[in-house]
Amino acid sequence: MVKAAVLTAAGGDYEIMDIELPEPGPGEVRVRLAASGVCHSDLTVGSGSAAVLPPVPTVLGHEGAGHVVSVGAGVEHVGPGDRVVLNWTPACSRCWHCRRGETHLCENAAATRHRPYAKLPDGRDVYNGLGPAAFAEETVVPAAAAIPLTVDIPLVDAALLGCSVMTGVGAVLNAARVAAGDTVAVLGLGGVGLSALQGARLAGASTVIGVDVHPGKETLAKEAGATDFLAVGPDLVAQIRELTGGRGADHVFECAGRADAVENAWSATRRGGQAVVVGLGPTTASACFPAADLMLTARSLIGCFFGSADMGRDVPRFAADLAAGRLDVSSLVTHRIGLDQIPEAFARMRSGDGGRSVIVFGDER
Repeated sequence: MVKAAVLTAAGGDYEIMDIELPEPGPGEVRVRLAASGVCHSDLTVGSGSAAVLPPVPTVLGHEGAGHVVSVGAGVEHVGPGDRVVLNWTPACSRCWHCRRGETHLCENAAATRHRPYAKLPDGRDVYNGLGPAAFAEETVVPAAAAIPLTVDIPLVDAALLGCSVMTGVGAVLNAARVAAGDTVAVLGLGGVGLSALQGARLAGASTVIGVDVHPGKETLAKEAGATDFLAVGPDLVAQIRELTGGRGADHVFECAGRADAVENAWSATRRGGQAVVVGLGPTTASACFPAADLMLTARSLIGCFFGSADMGRDVPRFAADLAAGRLDVSSLVTHRIGLDQIPEAFARMRSGDGGRSVIVFGDER
């Protein structure tokens, strides 16, 4: 038996319960969690407002790192004791997208989520809401979801490579391909937005503007690499243009998951620049702008899913940046919590207080 934060009803409370994990089957890996980040996607799914909801009872959490406990038949790339980062979108390597190198869009990754993976003591099935089921002391995942960590960095930092850092930094480097000297604005400074600021700094952007509805995010923004900070207001687009030579930014990243932020991102992008939608907004919201803008301004509007990441390539790459001090994940982690403090972490997220909350289970190395 292992302890897990179990969601028994959409929009309900989390209960700390014992669950029974099976031994890993063929092609599976059992992992003892060292750290698990609390992400806005967990809030969206747990509150019942996501487009697709898992069956309940379910264990959420998809951003984690830990040690391999045991492996099933056929697993050779990791073994007991190895340190791994969990991948909530494990690639099959066979589908059309995977064969094109778009492993983040794997057609079969969704099949690894929303499935029964454990039992409650009364025999009921427990589902892995977003894949890794990282809101638990241990989990069992497909082998492709366990990415080896070969660089010596703390597992609390490594956990964030599983979502927020991969999504934010990946959006900057993989999707937008920000170059040295470019100007960047990032709208929405949660874990993903703060990571995007770090990605812009890593890319050598000349002007990096952090934007949030909460003025208290300024310190975190500057620590993450922002050269300037703006609080959202009616003159936001004009302020971004003023900071970028009157033209608008070369790249504007929408990381808030809001339709009005998408519209602001579009309007704050220079002619010929690109607005990149990274945040997950409600399916009922629509962003509006003149269709003629697409031709007249020659701007690009692109979506970016999971940082356009190839986890096998990008986990070692970003882990090396962490080890060398080029990325600083520790500054993103403002709260270290226990499993029973997940509701408080979500409350802080709703109010815009702080950066990332990370559940720490014990052995951080």
